Amino acid sequence: MPDLNALIDAARDAMGNAYAPYSNFSVGAAILGPSGQIFAGANVENAAYPQGQCAETSAIGAMILGGDRAIREIVVMGGKPGDGLLCTPCGGCRQRLREFAAPNTPIHVCGPEGLRRTFTLAELLPHSFGPDNLDF
Repeated sequence: MPDLNALIDAARDAMGNAYAPYSNFSVGAAILGPSGQIFAGANVENAAYPQGQCAETSAIGAMILGGDRAIREIVVMGGKPGDGLLCTPCGGCRQRLREFAAPNTPIHVCGPEGLRRTFTLAELLPHSFGPDNLDF
């Protein structure tokens, strides 16, 4: 099973391949699926701003394509080395993560130098609406 450093490295590599010509703010994400595979993604901006795609969304798409349907843990990486800022998932990505992650799923927020802080999904998205709300 890959360790946290492998996830951080995958997110760092993805961040290096981000397409962010408008904001100049590159983000990478790496998901560990239940199969043990790592799925990475980068943000992809678009001149029509709302048409861009977040790194977490790209990584989720790669996970689904790879055959996994759950997130065991995720790394989200953004910012400049040593700036100390937290590049947490945006609101839309928090909801996307909720679709595939349990409330206790670790979300590791990193800068290029490594781990800055770990949250659970429940900490970032308390009282969330998810698939279990639709069980009849």
